[in-house]
Amino acid sequence: MGGWRDMPAEELEQQYSPSRWSPRMGPEEVIQAHLAATAAGTQRARAGSQTSLHVPYGNGDGEKLDIYLPTDPSGTFPVLVYIHGGYWQCLSKDESGFAAPSLVSQGVGLVAVGYDIAPKGHMDAMVLQVRRSIAFLVERYNRIRGFYLCGHSAGAHLAAMVLSTDWTEYGVMPDIKGAVLVSGVYDLEPILHTYVNDALNMSREVAQRNSPLLHIAPAAPAAAACKVLVAVAQHDSPEFRRQSREYVLALRAAGWSVSMLDLAGVDHFDIVEKLSEDSYILTQVILSMILRA
Repeated sequence: MGGWRDMPAEELEQQYSPSRWSPRMGPEEVIQAHLAATAAGTQRARAGSQTSLHVPYGNGDGEKLDIYLPTDPSGTFPVLVYIHGGYWQCLSKDESGFAAPSLVSQGVGLVAVGYDIAPKGHMDAMVLQVRRSIAFLVERYNRIRGFYLCGHSAGAHLAAMVLSTDWTEYGVMPDIKGAVLVSGVYDLEPILHTYVNDALNMSREVAQRNSPLLHIAPAAPAAAACKVLVAVAQHDSPEFRRQSREYVLALRAAGWSVSMLDLAGVDHFDIVEKLSEDSYILTQVILSMILRA
């Protein structure tokens, strides 16, 4: 039947190297452009928004949140929780606020989640940190009216792991109304056989334990009410596109309310960079999901 297990090592590396698939520029250039765009967008957002920066949700160095409040934050408001990508080993919350201006102007808050990336952080700990950040928000901010998760790449993986959380272990029940998973990885096993695992140092057991595809709970009434959107770029690699399709099918089979958006004309990086633009289709879809709830 073929598949990633039958790929030569070099091809598997290529499939899981998103920067090699951009038609806009070369691999190094597209990564540097992404770092620059997300950092600059976040600086603009911080300058133009009411914020609470570096809010600790735990004792670890990386366990901090940046909160961007709606322009008119009277009463309660929905929040988009953004979890950054970077293959679990680069980027931070300090490049994660670029989508805030389009949201706060419409009465939606944004929370950018920090977590300890590799090599300091390991996969079990990152998943735990992101789950604890949600529990912290539930406990501390009673003005939040519904959570919407948004993750890009590795962040989409972490957001998907949040969807599989047994919240009884955390003593809270967050009202997660939606999730937007952008160009994510939902089965970590192929990653074990690529350069990506050099820093992560995952075993097969760790990869399986933290693969959202393998931990889809049958949709309870609360889950059925949670709208999941899986977005993928035209210029994502075939493996990234396959992973998104398979995760959508698995969620649907378990009774989740899920749809897929295949975005033309974008690659693994500008698919999320463009969330800084009000008119971008994914910005509009996210706002529609939140404001129609």
